[in-house]
Amino acid sequence: MKVLCGGGDGETWCSGLDGLYEKCCKHYDQGARFAKWRTAVRINEEKGLPSALAVQEAAWGLARYARICQEAGLVPIVEPEILIDGIHDIETTARIQEHVVTTTYKYLQENGVMLEGSLLKPSMTVAGVDCPNKPTPADVAAMTVRTLQRSIPSAVPGVTFLSGGISEEDSSVYLNEINKIDRFGPWALTFSFSRAMQSSCLKTWNGNPENVEAAQTQLLARARANSAASMGKYEAGSEPSLEEALYVANYVY
Repeated sequence: MKVLCGGGDGETWCSGLDGLYEKCCKHYDQGARFAKWRTAVRINEEKGLPSALAVQEAAWGLARYARICQEAGLVPIVEPEILIDGIHDIETTARIQEHVVTTTYKYLQENGVMLEGSLLKPSMTVAGVDCPNKPTPADVAAMTVRTLQRSIPSAVPGVTFLSGGISEEDSSVYLNEINKIDRFGPWALTFSFSRAMQSSCLKTWNGNPENVEAAQTQLLARARANSAASMGKYEAGSEPSLEEALYVANYVY
């Protein structure tokens, strides 16, 4: 649940830590082995966002969640999302994302989280959706890898990117470019897309049984695209997509 955090205009933080251990134990007994907690941070330089309080609350909440998960036997997927709403450029995103992710790992370590038993689910380092200076896929890849290398300990085994309103095709292309870059970090860089995996599939299906096969074809196409992109082997445009914009202003789950 999102709650106004009182740091800056419209900033929120996630509640739900109370009783989380018992819920994790219950779901472990039912077969779960992973859990995910998303906290979103908003950039608005005119309003001074994100505030120091919003970053602190986001990072601390993710760290507490991760420790609780591991105590119950679950692998925590830690998701500090930098929202793409805004006019900020990619350098601004990189600077703030580096601070958010670094702060998150500071608190993860303070809470005694075993980093080897966790995953990071960050947004890619992109410009705000209304930024007039649009970065190229190569720019996005270079800034994303730089941000990760400056922020994530080498003990973390994997990074599973969210798509965060980026289109299906762009998400695959960006991931592909990211995996073509030589990097110091040893982590696997792969995908945990929602909208960028499901959008064409759901629109094709539209609840009609006669569309099931066509919808499955769309889903398989995006799975192939992202699997290849995780190895830096995706050819842009080689898999079908309805290629509709997936950005929704002030998107919430």
